[in-house]
Amino acid sequence: MIIDLERFMAQEKPCWDELERLLKRVEDDPGCSLGVAGATRFHYLYQRSTAGLARLDGLAAPPEFRWYLESLVARAYGEIHSNSGTAQRMAPGKWLLQTFPQTFRRHIRQFQLALLITVVGALFGAAALMLAPEEKGMLLPFGHLHGSPTERVAKEEQTAGKGMDGRKASFSSYLMTHNTKVSVACMASGMTWGVGTIILLFYNGVILGAVILDYLAAGQGIFLAGWLLPHGVIEIPAILIGGQAGLVLASALIGRGSGFSLNVRLRMVWSDLATLIGGVGLMLVWAGIVEAFFSQYHEPVLPYSVKIVFGLAELALLLLFLARSGRNKQVTRRD
Repeated sequence: MIIDLERFMAQEKPCWDELERLLKRVEDDPGCSLGVAGATRFHYLYQRSTAGLARLDGLAAPPEFRWYLESLVARAYGEIHSNSGTAQRMAPGKWLLQTFPQTFRRHIRQFQLALLITVVGALFGAAALMLAPEEKGMLLPFGHLHGSPTERVAKEEQTAGKGMDGRKASFSSYLMTHNTKVSVACMASGMTWGVGTIILLFYNGVILGAVILDYLAAGQGIFLAGWLLPHGVIEIPAILIGGQAGLVLASALIGRGSGFSLNVRLRMVWSDLATLIGGVGLMLVWAGIVEAFFSQYHEPVLPYSVKIVFGLAELALLLLFLARSGRNKQVTRRD
């Protein structure tokens, strides 16, 4: 057992820094060769870091500290034991199926907080519209949502699929760009110690809650489900993950009780932030395509039941992916 955590860190940190430099060298340069002496040194540093990680058992070390050391050991293990080297490690499939869902689960508390903030915003938006329906224009920033839901549904069904052929690609591109900006803003707003992220998540929730209540009150729940579910079950979680990244960044900036300098805390999370926002980008590409080429087609062109089933199937697959993918490869946490 470690009696003096600060002394332990002072003794071991130079080795961790050296191991991280070597890892960065081989990760950045696929053709890099450490040579016999370099490989021997790399293996020694890996073993020493692994021993240090084992010595943390039973000690209430800050979670960020344990995550950092576990991540370092896991990266070194991958370099030593991977059969296909850098090409395997950098394979997009491995990143998507393992790294992204593992990173999401590692910061699940921040995601849960982002979800809670959004739900509270949705409840507030629904209550505000219920109490002051004449203020709908202030709650909903998009002009096409200001009118009567019943009239909009009638118009959408009358013109379903007409005049869309020339606009699908540009509309899809606009949706991807817009939603990516919102998600990146949620993450970047973590630089305000999380205040900006919380405001953006709450505001998005307000809009969502007001829209849902408006259509349900008008008896257009089926249309709403068929319109929102196909793309919304991917788009909304993607924005939430953007908020999750913002809250991770905010936690690193605040660093309460971690005992690390700001520079070290940011280094601990920067790769996770890049992974989360990269996953968000892929999710929004898919959501944009689905919204432009599928969600905008209503009855009689496309039955609402088909769209609803498609959206529910997407949601089930997304939940399964985020909860289970890469789990057999994941480093066990001992927080």
